[in-house]
Amino acid sequence: MGWVPPGVRTLRDYRRDWLAKDLIAGIVLSTLLVPQGMAYAELAGLPAITGLYTSVLCLLAYAVFGPSRILVLGPDSSLGPMIAATVLPLVAAGGDPERAVALASVLALMVGAIMVLAAVARLGFVADLVSKPTMIGYMNGLALTILVGQLPKLFGFSTDAKGIPAELDAFVRALADGRTVPAALAVGIGCLALILLLQRLLPKVPAVLVMVVLAIAASVVFHLDEHGVHTVGRLPEGLPPFTVPHVSLGDLGTLFAGALGIALVSLADTISNASAFAARTGQEVRGNDEMLAIGAANLAAGLFQGFPLSTSGSRTAVAERAGARTQLTGVVGAGLILLMLVLLPGLFRDLPQPALAAVVVTASLSLADLRGTRRLWRQRKAEFWLAIAAFLGVALLGVLPGIGIAVGLSILNVFRRAWWPYSTELGRVPGLAGYHDVRSHPRAAHLPGLVVLRFDAPLFFANAKSFRDEVLRIVRHTPRVRQVLLAAEPVTDVDTTAADVLLELDAALQEQGVQLMFAEMKDPVRDKLARYGLTRTFEPERFFPTLEEAVLAFRLRSGARWTVAQDEE
Repeated sequence: MGWVPPGVRTLRDYRRDWLAKDLIAGIVLSTLLVPQGMAYAELAGLPAITGLYTSVLCLLAYAVFGPSRILVLGPDSSLGPMIAATVLPLVAAGGDPERAVALASVLALMVGAIMVLAAVARLGFVADLVSKPTMIGYMNGLALTILVGQLPKLFGFSTDAKGIPAELDAFVRALADGRTVPAALAVGIGCLALILLLQRLLPKVPAVLVMVVLAIAASVVFHLDEHGVHTVGRLPEGLPPFTVPHVSLGDLGTLFAGALGIALVSLADTISNASAFAARTGQEVRGNDEMLAIGAANLAAGLFQGFPLSTSGSRTAVAERAGARTQLTGVVGAGLILLMLVLLPGLFRDLPQPALAAVVVTASLSLADLRGTRRLWRQRKAEFWLAIAAFLGVALLGVLPGIGIAVGLSILNVFRRAWWPYSTELGRVPGLAGYHDVRSHPRAAHLPGLVVLRFDAPLFFANAKSFRDEVLRIVRHTPRVRQVLLAAEPVTDVDTTAADVLLELDAALQEQGVQLMFAEMKDPVRDKLARYGLTRTFEPERFFPTLEEAVLAFRLRSGARWTVAQDEE
């Protein structure tokens, strides 16, 4: 039998007692999808209605292709600035909403195509390209970017500045010029405070929904539009229109670069959320299947005037708390949004724009991970500075360069660890079996004339010379060395460059009357040495299956006795 979409398999196994829970969860979820969808669309520099189109199409597509039963997709606060950074520079001066929507739709199609092709090629592992410290720094920078970008909306005005330094400067100048709209500021701060208080004091209450209802009521009762407060206005009526977006060929390069970054962040976010919720439900995370589903959702959104999307931890948590059992929850949520667009398009007409800004600001606060940053400082300073570098990359250079910096730093960190791996001498510790790090056990015993060295990395072109220099340094500073024994179990590979360096090292040691020996080298690594022709220099008697046998052979040959701190045992 051929491949069957996960949604079809779920439908075959659907249980009647799940229906009521999925329906209730879908109704609860829709109350969050609408205001967040509109807010995140505006965060991306797009009309609010596109956020609802995106929400509908991605929920329906993921219901068919999604392997997770309760994961919720939609417009995402972490992608909004990336979409804006990609699309808005390409929009003509003065801002053409239709062109912006077309560009964003093409961006979604590109993200979808990248995800689907990567899933077919089984490249789910690319999510691991961004380490947690650099992702923490990236998200902290993203949170600050979103917060600074929303400040003018909270105060009732707008600026054309781009980038945090310029935006802060423009914001302060606007305040000094008296452009603040008092009514808008009151609404924005009040909505922000209400959401934060409800989330803290009454976490089970849908804070965003309560805020939206009260903000609309205040707008109607106090005629806020007459006091300079901008509102959402009447949304277009009807179903999302099927549209094949058209853009110029000159825009495709910029869009593709943005799509790569968005796809990487979306994938990392999806795998993270899927893993977290799968652990609770006992499901297994299948990275390539998730990539295929996210790709299908982006393709669907791109063909109905939507924009790139991702999973949402907050909306998934709401669905889970409401009792969701399957992706029918998302279908119900999408159906209710469609009903609203057909029957009640004016429902959110009087919603103040500062209220949407408050939704985005609270989302930005949830992106920041100050606790994780402090933990990095306490536990590993090097990774803390990686996080800070990623943060500064986003804050000073922008969102898209920031994700490039985050990926680059993660890869460089891998090379750094392989380039300068941990290495140490080993000795015997009374009461402990085996041989142990002399740095952790300064009183460890050693055999005069023997250096037992462990090098914790594969030997390759980047670290081979540092390995050679470390061995020669130890020989120079250790009296009367006769043999260097490499505990080779951590050496999982030797490339051709490292093989040549081993020959050079052996020749240099031979000149000093020192023999290079190996213990516990893996068979695949020895096979590579044989292919490189090193077995003519490194005879079989230089290799030992265990450290114990190698040390015993040296003792029998030399008559050396174990010594601690220059004193005979």
